[in-house]
Amino acid sequence: MASFPEDLAGESNPATLLRRTLEFFRAETGTIHLLGPDGQLHLRAFEGALPTPVLEAIRVVPVGKGIAGLAVERGQPVNLCNLQTDDSGAARPAARTTGARGAICVPMLVDGRAVGALGIGTFGERTFTEDEVALLLEAGRRMGARLWNW
Repeated sequence: MASFPEDLAGESNPATLLRRTLEFFRAETGTIHLLGPDGQLHLRAFEGALPTPVLEAIRVVPVGKGIAGLAVERGQPVNLCNLQTDDSGAARPAARTTGARGAICVPMLVDGRAVGALGIGTFGERTFTEDEVALLLEAGRRMGARLWNW
């Protein structure tokens, strides 16, 4: 099997891309958001048991709000070791109801512009390593190039 993210080559289904990303990183939950013509992030795929209020809250996310919105606004990863105890203000309060602890969200960059966000989470505390962050950023770039078309 090819190494990640090369093994994503040719895939354009957001749900499949997310599922394979979660498998590779041994993560239990994740989201893909893409920037819409309205300038907001729209949920294109999710995995994991997300409570209905959380799912409703993340269907459309303003840039700069929550983990995904901050990753897009900054053009940088937002990496939280423990979402449940994080006091940085990056996570919205409803995010804690997911039960996730370790969380990271990276921007999906196309020609250096953030066009979406790829987020993954684990139920255990976890700080993603520099190598993992680099792989996730590359996966986000590849996904962004394939998925963003608005």
